[in-house]
Amino acid sequence: MTLARHYPVNPKYPSRRSPVMARNAIATSHPLSTEAGLAMIRKGGNALDAALAAAITLTVVEPTGNGLGSDAFCILWDGKELHGLNASGRSPAAWTPDRFAGKPGVPRRGWESVTVPGAVSAWVELSGRFGKLPFEALFEPAIEYASRGYHVTPIVAEQWQRGAEELKSQPGFAEAFMPGGRAPATGELFHSEAMARTLRLIAKTKGEAFYRGELAERIEAFAKQHDAALTAADMAAHRNDWCGTISKDFGDATLHEIPPNGQGIAALMALGMLKGSGIAELDPDSPEALHLQIEAIKLAFMDIHAFVADQLHMNEVKASHLLDDGYLAARGKLIDPRKASSFPVGAPRDGGTVCLATGDADGMMVSYIQSNYAGFGSGVVVPGTGISLQNRAFGFTTTPGHPNQVGPSKRPFHTIIPGFVTGPSGPLMAFGLMGGPIQAQGHLQMMLRTQVWEQDPQTAADAPRWRVISGLDVALESSMAPATVARLSELGHAVVSETPDANFGFGGAQLVQRIEGGYVAGSDPRKDGCAGGF
Repeated sequence: MTLARHYPVNPKYPSRRSPVMARNAIATSHPLSTEAGLAMIRKGGNALDAALAAAITLTVVEPTGNGLGSDAFCILWDGKELHGLNASGRSPAAWTPDRFAGKPGVPRRGWESVTVPGAVSAWVELSGRFGKLPFEALFEPAIEYASRGYHVTPIVAEQWQRGAEELKSQPGFAEAFMPGGRAPATGELFHSEAMARTLRLIAKTKGEAFYRGELAERIEAFAKQHDAALTAADMAAHRNDWCGTISKDFGDATLHEIPPNGQGIAALMALGMLKGSGIAELDPDSPEALHLQIEAIKLAFMDIHAFVADQLHMNEVKASHLLDDGYLAARGKLIDPRKASSFPVGAPRDGGTVCLATGDADGMMVSYIQSNYAGFGSGVVVPGTGISLQNRAFGFTTTPGHPNQVGPSKRPFHTIIPGFVTGPSGPLMAFGLMGGPIQAQGHLQMMLRTQVWEQDPQTAADAPRWRVISGLDVALESSMAPATVARLSELGHAVVSETPDANFGFGGAQLVQRIEGGYVAGSDPRKDGCAGGF
């Protein structure tokens, strides 16, 4: 896999953006976040400092996708080796299965959907191990925007309006995010002195106030007001895991994902099933190529929804079983190139998120993702703090005996996943694609487009996407060629055509790929953000 690539001059798909090429590069979903990251590198920081400053800024300028109460994951190349961090939180210790007995599932909103937030701990741990700048310096842009305000961008404004309509009655939401009783419109200034104070406190105490001090106590007190189980002891018990990565080769490139409790393993499984399918010889936009990917993802999803959970609770079927080459080859043989199928769960063992990517001139590359899950998460905002709490517990199941059954001090199944690609000579691409269930599907699409079909990151982000819904149902972006849509229907797919902004279900990709002497970066036109560099 050579780094000296020559990309076409004329873009293949309509786009408002061109790929950005520079010695230092970053791609995020918000322009102010991108600039915050670049500012850290100009100050003498590295790609990790840039990633963290961008992520912290995103909690302020894109509260629809993440917040101070988010979870986070990271894959980082330090110049010599790859590291993976799982900073997702666990359920309250008091959450026994009996708490949810007789319910069809864990609630999607409100206090009963909240687990311990891990993003702040990710900032602290990553900065302490890999950062160059002082921890407090990473907060300067975010504090500036929280205290002085920022202009709300168009896509964020639309998501904000949708979230406010649903969540206005959730504890603390309207006070924090509906000034004057409504969501801010595009171009309006929004500021939050409560968030600014919280950010200053987190920066000054290196996160201690959040997990063992004033902020943890305020979270517990608000939980008690609403008969919720989350306690300061739950916050103090939080710990991250340096979990490494799991991976799967395809040709000369290797896709890396964070191990379960996340869905990244599905992208690896689908990639393994496609080996020997001949997909590399197909046109990237052909119905035949899309059909093979759709079928492989359907097979992978059947398995991960049955078997994937907190790794400590995957007692019978483990990640290694799901990634076994022989098993994936057998599953791949179930794919009929002539028709769509509804697949059974396999037997692998017998018996609204934000993401960003960075790369610096010294070779460090970072793929980072943090999320409140559904837009604004649980909808619960701790008064006077600006801390909007995620709703990751919605990822649990209440099915007795399932490895992902809700229980005490347990991580739920997660949708957010950072991605990373390496080759024979080292790192190739840091990337992610936010958007719930589309993420593993999007990772597969980005991997094939950039590494197999050699599209530049911006072109890969611009390309029309598909998304498996369930059974034979598959959503296609309305920009997809009519002949392709017709052929997929002929193959038996129940096609739903959607515009790119329909429920924001096609996600938002951010990619930074190595080229000789620097990087080429792309940022998804489905979001407000941009790539930048110097």
